[in-house]
Amino acid sequence: MSQKAPQACNPALHEWRAPEILQPLHNSIPPQLLPRFDPVYVEYYSRNNAGRLHTHEVPIDEFRKNPARYTISYGRATGPDIFRISEQKCPVKGGEITVRIFEPAPKKDAEGQPKKRAAYVNFHGGGWVFGGLMADHDFCKRVVHDLEGDVVAFDVDYRLAPEHRYPIPVDDCWAAFNWIRSQKAVDFNLDLDRFAVGGVSAGGHLAAVVGHLCRDAGIPLRLQVLTVPVCDLHSSFTPEGIFERENCPYESYREMEFTAALPAARMAYFHRHFLGVPRPAPSEDDWKISPMFAPNFENLAPALVSTAELDPLCDEGECYASKLQAAGTRVELRRFPGTPHTFAALDGILSSGREYNAQVVAAMKRELLA
Repeated sequence: MSQKAPQACNPALHEWRAPEILQPLHNSIPPQLLPRFDPVYVEYYSRNNAGRLHTHEVPIDEFRKNPARYTISYGRATGPDIFRISEQKCPVKGGEITVRIFEPAPKKDAEGQPKKRAAYVNFHGGGWVFGGLMADHDFCKRVVHDLEGDVVAFDVDYRLAPEHRYPIPVDDCWAAFNWIRSQKAVDFNLDLDRFAVGGVSAGGHLAAVVGHLCRDAGIPLRLQVLTVPVCDLHSSFTPEGIFERENCPYESYREMEFTAALPAARMAYFHRHFLGVPRPAPSEDDWKISPMFAPNFENLAPALVSTAELDPLCDEGECYASKLQAAGTRVELRRFPGTPHTFAALDGILSSGREYNAQVVAAMKRELLA
């Protein structure tokens, strides 16, 4: 039997090397956005967040069992110490919630009597699903300290979705605001004509709604601090909470669909958990879900509106500010360049966060102490 001739050598096979195929880390910053972010944020986010799950990617039951397992927290500057921090229970429909109270040392007026103080009522962020009194603890301390004894801060621990869906978080915040005015003004020597409300993200939404409710009820309000606020949950999502990229009226949602900190998928998650699936049928109270569509923008309190350049909510926050201005409201609007949705809580590492603190304090001094 004849032997087969050996096959010719294939040089290409000798030269072949296994290719290096790399994929971006889960939840990493998209390459096209990297140059636009503050490099300090990129450093911290890439080290602490990239490759890890966002909390909205964890089943809510699992998260509630052990929040510390899934929560990533860094970058908040420690607030300066103040005279007293305490907590009280506020009655709400179906239960009670905690309000944390940040007090400066008492001051005397020219007649030697206890000086009346302004009040700042804070609503934390977290998509109506996450967050709590830890979120803005240091911020409230800073506000009270930097207002030099003239402001008491109240931080409202409203109930969270999905266990307590809309309208419960809205109703809790309104109940707490009125409880502070009606039940705590004497205890804390508050001037009922010098109140401010504020919050970040979902907290900005809640503050905006309370601002409208104050106007409707004839309650004086000196300032709304609306930071990266959610103003419109209807236009960018289907009733089932699916992001409508093509029909969304806000370009920042399309441009920042996959951004760090608050991608559109996270907002869709918040929509579903806060409002249910489908969201409530259209009604005359829709503006409490989307204050962008409130029927009346006249005679609202002056507003400080802060937006972040690299945040899907940037355009809707600025659109809301424009509606306030068009109705005659005095508005201070500032977009912070190079920043993520969460920049206000990163004042320990980002200069933008420190600038934001200074801006809030300056606005409060102007509106509450004049």
